[in-house]
Amino acid sequence: MKISEVLNCSFSSWYPRFKDYTIKSQILPLPQEFVDYLLADQVVLPEGTVAMSASDSDTEDNRNTEAPSFPEFEVLLKNTIKRLGGQVFPKLNWSAPKDATWISFDRTLKCTCTSDVYLLLKSSDFISHDLTQPFKHCCDDENLKNETSVKYELVLRKWQELNPAYEFRCFVKDNKLIGISQRHNDMYYKFIPENRQEIISDIQAFYYHIVKDNFPDKSYCFDVYRRCQGKLLLLDFNPFGRVTDGLLYTWEELESDDLLPADDTQHHVPEMRCVESPSGVRSNPYGAYAFPKDFIDISSGDDPAKLIQLLQLKTQEQNGTVSSDEESTDYPGT
Repeated sequence: MKISEVLNCSFSSWYPRFKDYTIKSQILPLPQEFVDYLLADQVVLPEGTVAMSASDSDTEDNRNTEAPSFPEFEVLLKNTIKRLGGQVFPKLNWSAPKDATWISFDRTLKCTCTSDVYLLLKSSDFISHDLTQPFKHCCDDENLKNETSVKYELVLRKWQELNPAYEFRCFVKDNKLIGISQRHNDMYYKFIPENRQEIISDIQAFYYHIVKDNFPDKSYCFDVYRRCQGKLLLLDFNPFGRVTDGLLYTWEELESDDLLPADDTQHHVPEMRCVESPSGVRSNPYGAYAFPKDFIDISSGDDPAKLIQLLQLKTQEQNGTVSSDEESTDYPGT
Protein backbone atom coordinates (compact mmCIF):
# COMPACT_ATOMS: atom_id res chain seq x y z
CA MET A 1 0.00 0.00 0.00
CA LYS A 2 1.37 3.40 -1.03
CA ILE A 3 0.74 6.94 0.14
CA SER A 4 -0.82 7.77 -3.23
CA GLU A 5 -3.34 4.95 -2.78
CA VAL A 6 -4.34 6.25 0.64
CA LEU A 7 -4.76 9.77 -0.75
CA ASN A 8 -6.91 8.47 -3.62
CA CYS A 9 -9.30 7.02 -1.02
CA SER A 10 -9.65 10.35 0.76
CA PHE A 11 -13.30 11.39 0.44
CA SER A 12 -12.74 14.59 -1.56
CA SER A 13 -10.57 12.67 -4.05
CA TRP A 14 -13.30 10.26 -5.14
CA TYR A 15 -16.57 12.02 -4.33
CA PRO A 16 -16.68 14.35 -7.40
CA ARG A 17 -16.39 11.33 -9.73
CA PHE A 18 -19.08 9.29 -8.01
CA LYS A 19 -21.46 11.87 -6.51
CA ASP A 20 -24.32 10.64 -8.71
CA TYR A 21 -24.00 7.14 -7.21
CA THR A 22 -23.52 7.91 -3.54
CA ILE A 23 -25.07 9.82 -0.64
CA LYS A 24 -25.29 13.60 -0.93
CA SER A 25 -22.44 15.12 1.06
CA GLN A 26 -20.72 18.40 1.87
CA ILE A 27 -16.98 18.79 2.43
CA LEU A 28 -15.78 21.43 4.91
CA PRO A 29 -12.05 22.28 5.12
CA LEU A 30 -10.87 22.02 8.72
CA PRO A 31 -9.07 25.07 10.11
CA GLN A 32 -5.79 24.17 11.80
CA GLU A 33 -7.03 25.40 15.18
CA PHE A 34 -9.89 22.91 14.97
CA VAL A 35 -7.47 20.08 14.16
CA ASP A 36 -5.41 21.13 17.19
CA TYR A 37 -8.59 21.10 19.28
CA LEU A 38 -9.42 17.54 18.21
CA LEU A 39 -5.93 16.38 19.17
CA ALA A 40 -5.92 18.13 22.56
CA ASP A 41 -6.54 16.05 25.70
CA GLN A 42 -9.17 18.31 27.24
CA VAL A 43 -12.79 17.25 26.65
CA VAL A 44 -14.26 20.75 26.32
CA LEU A 45 -16.83 21.76 23.73
CA PRO A 46 -16.31 24.99 21.79
CA GLU A 47 -17.67 28.18 23.27
CA GLY A 48 -21.41 28.63 22.80
CA THR A 49 -22.11 24.99 22.03
CA VAL A 50 -23.25 23.96 25.50
CA ALA A 51 -24.54 26.48 28.02
CA MET A 52 -22.70 25.81 31.28
CA SER A 53 -24.79 25.95 34.45
CA ALA A 54 -23.85 28.38 37.22
CA SER A 55 -22.63 25.62 39.51
CA ASP A 56 -20.49 24.11 36.75
CA SER A 57 -18.93 27.42 35.83
CA ASP A 58 -17.58 27.82 39.35
CA THR A 59 -15.57 24.62 39.39
CA GLU A 60 -11.81 24.82 39.37
CA ASP A 61 -11.56 22.80 36.14
CA ASN A 62 -13.82 25.22 34.28
CA ARG A 63 -12.01 28.25 35.63
CA ASN A 64 -8.70 26.85 34.41
CA THR A 65 -9.95 25.53 31.06
CA GLU A 66 -10.75 28.06 28.40
CA ALA A 67 -13.39 26.86 25.97
CA PRO A 68 -12.11 26.95 22.38
CA SER A 69 -13.90 29.19 19.91
CA PHE A 70 -14.36 28.70 16.15
CA PRO A 71 -17.11 31.19 15.27
CA GLU A 72 -16.74 31.08 11.47
CA PHE A 73 -16.45 27.31 11.35
CA GLU A 74 -19.35 26.99 13.79
CA VAL A 75 -21.63 29.01 11.53
CA LEU A 76 -20.54 27.03 8.47
CA LEU A 77 -21.17 23.77 10.28
CA LYS A 78 -24.65 24.81 11.48
CA ASN A 79 -25.68 25.99 8.02
CA THR A 80 -24.42 22.81 6.38
CA ILE A 81 -26.36 20.60 8.79
CA LYS A 82 -29.53 22.56 8.00
CA ARG A 83 -28.83 22.41 4.25
CA LEU A 84 -28.55 18.60 4.45
CA GLY A 85 -31.93 18.26 6.13
CA GLY A 86 -30.98 18.67 9.79
CA GLN A 87 -29.52 15.18 10.24
CA VAL A 88 -26.01 14.22 9.12
CA PHE A 89 -23.37 11.51 9.36
CA PRO A 90 -19.86 12.93 10.09
CA LYS A 91 -16.46 11.66 9.04
CA LEU A 92 -13.01 12.99 8.20
CA ASN A 93 -10.98 12.27 5.07
CA TRP A 94 -11.06 8.52 5.63
CA SER A 95 -12.68 7.49 8.89
CA ALA A 96 -16.02 7.93 10.60
CA PRO A 97 -16.09 7.94 14.43
CA LYS A 98 -17.79 4.53 14.57
CA ASP A 99 -15.87 3.67 17.73
CA ALA A 100 -17.54 6.57 19.55
CA THR A 101 -21.23 5.69 19.16
CA TRP A 102 -21.28 4.85 22.89
CA ILE A 103 -21.45 8.59 23.57
CA SER A 104 -24.57 9.28 21.48
CA PHE A 105 -28.06 8.84 22.92
CA ASP A 106 -29.24 6.47 20.18
CA ARG A 107 -25.88 4.71 19.69
CA THR A 108 -25.65 5.90 16.09
CA LEU A 109 -23.63 8.55 14.25
CA LYS A 110 -26.69 10.71 13.58
CA CYS A 111 -25.92 14.36 14.34
CA THR A 112 -28.52 17.11 14.50
CA CYS A 113 -26.38 19.92 15.96
CA THR A 114 -22.75 20.97 16.20
CA SER A 115 -22.27 19.58 19.71
CA ASP A 116 -23.17 16.10 18.40
CA VAL A 117 -20.43 16.38 15.79
CA TYR A 118 -17.84 17.70 18.25
CA LEU A 119 -18.48 15.01 20.86
CA LEU A 120 -18.23 12.16 18.36
CA LEU A 121 -15.04 13.48 16.79
CA LYS A 122 -13.41 14.20 20.16
CA SER A 123 -14.25 10.73 21.49
CA SER A 124 -12.95 8.69 18.56
CA ASP A 125 -9.62 6.89 18.24
CA PHE A 126 -10.34 6.40 14.54
CA ILE A 127 -10.39 10.17 14.06
CA SER A 128 -7.13 10.53 15.98
CA HIS A 129 -5.56 7.94 13.67
CA ASP A 130 -6.65 9.93 10.60
CA LEU A 131 -5.06 13.05 12.05
CA THR A 132 -1.80 11.54 13.30
CA GLN A 133 -0.98 8.33 11.39
CA PRO A 134 -2.75 8.26 8.02
CA PHE A 135 0.23 6.63 6.30
CA LYS A 136 1.31 4.30 9.10
CA HIS A 137 0.95 1.11 7.04
CA CYS A 138 2.33 2.50 3.79
CA CYS A 139 5.48 0.99 2.31
CA ASP A 140 6.90 4.35 1.19
CA ASP A 141 10.08 5.82 2.63
CA GLU A 142 9.64 7.26 6.14
CA ASN A 143 10.87 10.67 4.98
CA LEU A 144 8.14 10.76 2.34
CA LYS A 145 5.55 9.85 4.97
CA ASN A 146 6.68 12.72 7.15
CA GLU A 147 6.84 15.20 4.28
CA THR A 148 3.43 14.40 2.77
CA SER A 149 0.91 16.95 3.97
CA VAL A 150 -2.82 16.29 4.25
CA LYS A 151 -5.58 18.85 3.84
CA TYR A 152 -7.96 17.70 6.52
CA GLU A 153 -11.68 17.96 5.92
CA LEU A 154 -14.90 17.34 7.75
CA VAL A 155 -17.38 15.45 5.60
CA LEU A 156 -21.07 15.73 6.43
CA ARG A 157 -23.25 13.17 4.68
CA LYS A 158 -27.04 13.47 4.53
CA TRP A 159 -28.41 11.02 7.08
CA GLN A 160 -30.07 7.93 5.70
CA GLU A 161 -31.46 4.97 7.61
CA LEU A 162 -29.43 2.10 6.18
CA ASN A 163 -30.16 -1.52 6.99
CA PRO A 164 -26.77 -3.10 7.85
CA ALA A 165 -27.89 -6.35 6.21
CA TYR A 166 -27.62 -4.71 2.79
CA GLU A 167 -24.02 -3.50 3.10
CA PHE A 168 -21.13 -5.30 1.38
CA ARG A 169 -17.38 -4.73 1.11
CA CYS A 170 -15.73 -5.45 -2.23
CA PHE A 171 -12.04 -6.17 -2.81
CA VAL A 172 -10.36 -5.24 -6.10
CA LYS A 173 -6.86 -6.44 -6.94
CA ASP A 174 -5.09 -5.70 -10.23
CA ASN A 175 -8.36 -4.37 -11.69
CA LYS A 176 -10.21 -7.59 -10.87
CA LEU A 177 -13.04 -7.92 -8.38
CA ILE A 178 -11.69 -10.84 -6.35
CA GLY A 179 -13.94 -10.93 -3.28
CA ILE A 180 -17.15 -9.70 -1.67
CA SER A 181 -17.89 -9.83 2.05
CA GLN A 182 -20.95 -9.21 4.16
CA ARG A 183 -20.12 -5.85 5.78
CA HIS A 184 -21.56 -6.57 9.24
CA ASN A 185 -20.54 -10.07 10.18
CA ASP A 186 -21.79 -9.82 13.77
CA MET A 187 -25.28 -10.77 12.53
CA TYR A 188 -26.80 -13.65 10.58
CA TYR A 189 -29.13 -12.62 7.77
CA LYS A 190 -30.82 -15.63 6.21
CA PHE A 191 -31.61 -13.90 2.92
CA ILE A 192 -27.95 -13.21 2.07
CA PRO A 193 -26.82 -16.82 1.44
CA GLU A 194 -30.20 -17.55 -0.15
CA ASN A 195 -29.69 -14.73 -2.67
CA ARG A 196 -25.92 -15.08 -3.12
CA GLN A 197 -25.88 -15.28 -6.92
CA GLU A 198 -28.18 -12.29 -7.40
CA ILE A 199 -26.07 -10.20 -5.01
CA ILE A 200 -22.85 -11.16 -6.79
CA SER A 201 -24.38 -10.35 -10.18
CA ASP A 202 -25.55 -6.90 -9.05
CA ILE A 203 -22.20 -6.00 -7.47
CA GLN A 204 -20.29 -7.24 -10.53
CA ALA A 205 -22.42 -5.09 -12.83
CA PHE A 206 -21.97 -2.04 -10.58
CA TYR A 207 -18.21 -2.58 -10.49
CA TYR A 208 -17.76 -2.96 -14.26
CA HIS A 209 -20.14 -0.19 -15.30
CA ILE A 210 -19.61 2.43 -12.57
CA VAL A 211 -16.40 1.88 -10.60
CA LYS A 212 -13.75 0.10 -12.64
CA ASP A 213 -12.79 2.76 -15.19
CA ASN A 214 -13.36 5.72 -12.86
CA PHE A 215 -11.07 4.91 -9.93
CA PRO A 216 -7.35 5.67 -10.47
CA ASP A 217 -5.78 2.67 -8.68
CA LYS A 218 -5.64 -0.97 -9.72
CA SER A 219 -6.14 -2.30 -6.18
CA TYR A 220 -8.61 -0.90 -3.63
CA CYS A 221 -11.72 -1.72 -1.62
CA PHE A 222 -15.17 -0.21 -1.92
CA ASP A 223 -18.37 -0.53 0.11
CA VAL A 224 -21.84 -0.67 -1.43
CA TYR A 225 -25.42 -0.72 -0.21
CA ARG A 226 -27.76 -2.96 -2.19
CA ARG A 227 -31.12 -1.25 -1.76
CA CYS A 228 -32.94 -3.82 -3.86
CA GLN A 229 -32.20 -6.00 -6.86
CA GLY A 230 -30.32 -4.00 -9.47
CA LYS A 231 -30.06 -0.83 -7.35
CA LEU A 232 -26.79 -0.17 -5.54
CA LEU A 233 -25.49 2.84 -3.63
CA LEU A 234 -21.75 3.53 -3.29
CA LEU A 235 -20.76 4.19 0.32
CA ASP A 236 -16.98 4.52 0.50
CA PHE A 237 -13.52 3.62 -0.81
CA ASN A 238 -10.69 2.18 1.28
CA PRO A 239 -7.06 1.29 0.51
CA PHE A 240 -6.24 -2.29 -0.43
CA GLY A 241 -4.18 -3.13 2.63
CA ARG A 242 -4.24 -4.15 6.27
CA VAL A 243 -5.43 -0.72 7.40
CA THR A 244 -8.80 -1.82 5.97
CA ASP A 245 -10.81 -4.53 7.74
CA GLY A 246 -10.78 -7.69 5.63
CA LEU A 247 -13.99 -8.84 7.39
CA LEU A 248 -14.60 -12.48 6.38
CA TYR A 249 -11.27 -12.63 4.53
CA THR A 250 -7.74 -12.56 5.92
CA TRP A 251 -5.22 -10.22 4.38
CA GLU A 252 -2.97 -13.21 3.75
CA GLU A 253 -5.67 -14.51 1.39
CA LEU A 254 -6.34 -11.14 -0.21
CA GLU A 255 -2.68 -10.34 -0.83
CA SER A 256 -1.91 -13.78 -2.28
CA ASP A 257 -2.93 -14.83 -5.77
CA ASP A 258 -5.36 -17.47 -4.52
CA LEU A 259 -8.45 -15.38 -5.24
CA LEU A 260 -7.33 -14.20 -8.67
CA PRO A 261 -8.78 -16.02 -11.70
CA ALA A 262 -6.66 -18.84 -13.10
CA ASP A 263 -6.66 -17.22 -16.55
CA ASP A 264 -7.09 -13.64 -17.74
CA THR A 265 -10.86 -13.88 -17.95
CA GLN A 266 -12.16 -10.38 -17.49
CA HIS A 267 -15.61 -11.26 -16.17
CA HIS A 268 -14.76 -14.01 -13.72
CA VAL A 269 -17.16 -14.58 -10.83
CA PRO A 270 -15.70 -13.32 -7.53
CA GLU A 271 -16.02 -15.28 -4.34
CA MET A 272 -18.61 -13.99 -1.89
CA ARG A 273 -18.47 -14.71 1.83
CA CYS A 274 -21.26 -14.19 4.33
CA VAL A 275 -22.39 -15.54 7.68
CA GLU A 276 -23.93 -18.86 6.64
CA SER A 277 -25.68 -19.72 9.92
CA PRO A 278 -26.24 -18.29 13.42
CA SER A 279 -23.19 -20.23 14.63
CA GLY A 280 -20.99 -18.29 12.21
CA VAL A 281 -21.68 -14.88 13.78
CA ARG A 282 -18.53 -13.02 14.85
CA SER A 283 -18.08 -10.55 17.67
CA ASN A 284 -18.83 -6.90 17.03
CA PRO A 285 -15.54 -5.27 15.93
CA TYR A 286 -16.47 -2.09 17.81
CA GLY A 287 -17.31 -3.94 21.01
CA ALA A 288 -13.94 -3.06 22.50
CA TYR A 289 -14.86 0.60 22.15
CA ALA A 290 -18.24 0.27 23.86
CA PHE A 291 -16.55 0.73 27.24
CA PRO A 292 -15.00 4.20 26.96
CA LYS A 293 -11.32 4.68 27.67
CA ASP A 294 -12.32 7.43 30.08
CA PHE A 295 -13.96 4.86 32.36
CA ILE A 296 -10.85 2.72 32.19
CA ASP A 297 -8.76 5.76 33.10
CA ILE A 298 -10.86 6.59 36.15
CA SER A 299 -10.97 2.98 37.34
CA SER A 300 -7.18 2.97 37.36
CA GLY A 301 -6.95 6.50 38.72
CA ASP A 302 -5.16 7.77 35.62
CA ASP A 303 -7.39 10.64 34.51
CA PRO A 304 -10.57 11.22 36.57
CA ALA A 305 -10.83 14.89 35.55
CA LYS A 306 -11.22 13.94 31.91
CA LEU A 307 -14.12 11.61 32.65
CA ILE A 308 -15.87 14.15 34.89
CA GLN A 309 -15.69 16.74 32.09
CA LEU A 310 -17.16 14.30 29.60
CA LEU A 311 -20.03 13.24 31.85
CA GLN A 312 -20.84 16.88 32.64
CA LEU A 313 -21.12 17.64 28.94
CA LYS A 314 -23.44 14.70 28.32
CA THR A 315 -25.58 15.59 31.35
CA GLN A 316 -25.93 19.16 30.09
CA GLU A 317 -26.99 17.92 26.65
CA GLN A 318 -29.50 15.49 28.15
CA ASN A 319 -31.01 18.23 30.34
CA GLY A 320 -31.60 20.39 27.28
CA THR A 321 -28.90 22.96 27.90
CA VAL A 322 -27.83 23.07 24.26
CA SER A 323 -27.83 26.66 23.09
CA SER A 324 -31.20 27.82 21.76
CA ASP A 325 -30.04 28.55 18.22
CA GLU A 326 -29.27 24.84 17.81
CA GLU A 327 -32.62 23.51 18.98
CA SER A 328 -34.41 24.05 15.68
CA THR A 329 -33.76 20.62 14.18
CA ASP A 330 -37.22 19.62 12.91
CA TYR A 331 -36.04 18.73 9.43
CA PRO A 332 -37.23 15.72 7.48
CA GLY A 333 -35.06 12.63 7.74
CA THR A 334 -34.30 10.29 4.87
